[in-house]
Amino acid sequence: MKPITAVLAGVFLAYAADPAVVECPRAQADFELTANADAPHWRKAPGVKADVDPFGKPSPGKFEVRMQWTPRYLYMLFISPYDDLNLKADPKTAEETYQLWSWDVTELFIGADLEQIHRYREYQVSPQGEWVDLDIDRKSMNAEKAWQWNSGFQVKARIDKTRKIWYGEMKIPMASMDTRPAEVGKQYRMNLYRLTGKAPNRQSTMWTPVMDRSHHTPEKFGRLVLAK
Repeated sequence: MKPITAVLAGVFLAYAADPAVVECPRAQADFELTANADAPHWRKAPGVKADVDPFGKPSPGKFEVRMQWTPRYLYMLFISPYDDLNLKADPKTAEETYQLWSWDVTELFIGADLEQIHRYREYQVSPQGEWVDLDIDRKSMNAEKAWQWNSGFQVKARIDKTRKIWYGEMKIPMASMDTRPAEVGKQYRMNLYRLTGKAPNRQSTMWTPVMDRSHHTPEKFGRLVLAK
């Protein structure tokens, strides 16, 4: 019989190895984007809070993400308090903005293949409603090719200067993430990020720490589960 300390150590290691998991509830119906956290369909929607840097230490760039899904779309609402904003001059929202990650932005990294974890999608929205989407393959990374991929996702952003919060909303076609139909119990590898500030004081905040400077560390992603 194993000593109790060995058993407890084994339990602790197994627990520590488990990824962060969030259940994403099904919306009653598809809806248009408003970037309004007080909208009826968002007011009581559950989500997660992200408040750590890449190495798990507290980060001042904390944010919240609420989420819902339907058979056609995955919806994400990022809620980001701010002191100052690092915005791109002359923003363009009719077309995607390459290297949008150089300014203030929130990001969703998500992959449907639980075995080939080097393959996943990346979706970004800025406080000004700029956007970019990328098809990522870490085994043959080609930034130019990755950003030319088009998911057909929609975004909406709004800056509340009185409350000093900016909101970024995404409406992502399920078909852009996976060829299989969305259904209850389906799992995706996922992480959520926010980039703030200017160099050399640029900050990265995330849901699940990746223990690396790069956000592209899929072995450290958490899980999103489609719920009822």
